[in-house]
Amino acid sequence: MKDGFFFFIVMCIIDLFEIIGKRGISALAASQINMLEGSLTKPLFQFAIPVALIGILQQMFNTADIMVLGRYVGTEALAAVGNNAPVIGVMVNLFLGISLGANVLIARRLGGRQLKEASGAVHTTVLMALLTGLFILVVGEILAGPLMGWMGVPEEVRASSEFYLRIYLLGMPGMTLYDFLSAIYRSHGNVRTPLLSLVTASLVNIGGNFLAVFLGFGLAGVVVATAVANYVSSGLLLRMLRYGHGVLHFYPGAIRIRLDDIREILRVGVPAGIQGMVFNLSNMVIQSAINSEGALAMAASAAAYVLEINSYPFIIAFGQAITTFTSQNFGAGNQERCREVIRRGLCLNFLFTCGLIGLVFLMARPFLEIFGLQEEAVELGLVKIHLIIGFYFLSTVYESLSASLRGFGNSLAPALAMLVSIVGVRMLWLATFYAANPTYRNIMYCYPLSWLTADVLIGGLFWREMRKQRLTLLRVK
Repeated sequence: MKDGFFFFIVMCIIDLFEIIGKRGISALAASQINMLEGSLTKPLFQFAIPVALIGILQQMFNTADIMVLGRYVGTEALAAVGNNAPVIGVMVNLFLGISLGANVLIARRLGGRQLKEASGAVHTTVLMALLTGLFILVVGEILAGPLMGWMGVPEEVRASSEFYLRIYLLGMPGMTLYDFLSAIYRSHGNVRTPLLSLVTASLVNIGGNFLAVFLGFGLAGVVVATAVANYVSSGLLLRMLRYGHGVLHFYPGAIRIRLDDIREILRVGVPAGIQGMVFNLSNMVIQSAINSEGALAMAASAAAYVLEINSYPFIIAFGQAITTFTSQNFGAGNQERCREVIRRGLCLNFLFTCGLIGLVFLMARPFLEIFGLQEEAVELGLVKIHLIIGFYFLSTVYESLSASLRGFGNSLAPALAMLVSIVGVRMLWLATFYAANPTYRNIMYCYPLSWLTADVLIGGLFWREMRKQRLTLLRVK
């Protein structure tokens, strides 16, 4: 019966690929945004909102596993997913960051009408995604056992945690391929196609989770469904790219190892990936401080975190829009439009985030009460929401400015600035002010303080970059 179930899943995926014919693929691939001409407000929104929804849906993969396992399988299976969440978070942020390098390179060549070179970068990106995924898969399988010991996973759940990670890693090539293929589509102004493919994969994941539990596969079936969903999302994008036109056309025979393209992708992408990982690193340290405040603080923090991770993707999405629009216009040599992109993008990011903050504040208490928290825990949750989400408007500044710098090809400097401001300031605060007065509220103060520091440092880097661009333009004239 189990063999029949997996055969059924495979056949459904094959049928899904066949249903999406060449005409449908071409129609989706053609839905691109013009970044080089016309108004910027509407195109920036059209780009950012689907990208934000993609970020939220990617979070739901892990959330779906947690909800199904916690409700229908048991606490041991639930702990297996929870113990691996930090590891998975680091990998996801790294891949997303590196894929930004491909986004910048392809967008710049498209803006400069270097279509042949852009097509070459597309094929290099696909090859790089596959090799990266396979490398992480092999290294992860080798280190899965020792990693459980390094993380201090309790003995009673260590075996199931290691098992979950090993099966999850089997889907890693699919995950990396999706991230890099999404970057290819975004560079061309097409954000609808990656969103629809991820929606399809999410449905496969959720449906597979429930089927696995219903048929008695437990933890193994749930994690296999998640791995299969990763291949569904990337498989759909790759198939669409296979039947695309122009630059958005993938031909396996055109795959080449182009070292110059790989170096440029890594030059921009690796610092961006490290910048994303920095948040995970600092949050893991902060979580240990929260844990020391007791069970109520831990529960309040976990509940408030759900609102955090579903709000911040919008800030990041506007940043990715700014990066892509800047890259295309920089490639086209339109410096003035690059500056208009950052002005308009930052303004939209700030205003949208302020509206989102107001909405979150209105629903915060009823949302926290859904978790059945005690009144004291609800109050602690509100403290976290007010001091973190309430100051998200500060995040729009450094996210938007660093996104613009990446669009110009400068990724290392903002990453180093983020390392100092996010990790350095937060660790210093915890070691000094929090240590002197250890309260839950004092932990939360480190977030807005680090964001304000990041605004100042990234703002200085941006001002220097704009001054350099103006001087270069004057010399050309």
